[in-house]
Amino acid sequence: MDKAKVKREGRLKRHRRVRGKIFGTVQRPRLAVYRSNSGIYAQVVDDVVGKTLVSASTIDKEIKGTLKAAGNQDAAAKVGEVLAARALAAGIKTVVFDRGGRLFHGRVKALANAARTGGLEF
Repeated sequence: MDKAKVKREGRLKRHRRVRGKIFGTVQRPRLAVYRSNSGIYAQVVDDVVGKTLVSASTIDKEIKGTLKAAGNQDAAAKVGEVLAARALAAGIKTVVFDRGGRLFHGRVKALANAARTGGLEF
């Protein structure tokens, strides 16, 4: 079996396990993080109605123009800051963190710390 396929299946297995326990509500929506090789994406989701409340990513125009590269920790921190500002503007203060089956390390951790610094609680 291909090593990349085994790694991908392990991440998806972890993601399904985590999503079985984490559920976003109106009072405390879910902050979902997706990390690719070329960027990072985050959105605050209300799972009761299945609606994205706010989002930010490295492909947003206001973020993309300030970055040298989109696939590093500095970019992830910028996305976390912008997401926190947008969430607070929408009246969202507390969230449940969904790391998407990834380790809480590197870019995922940088985004989470920046969102906490920006005023989100989780």
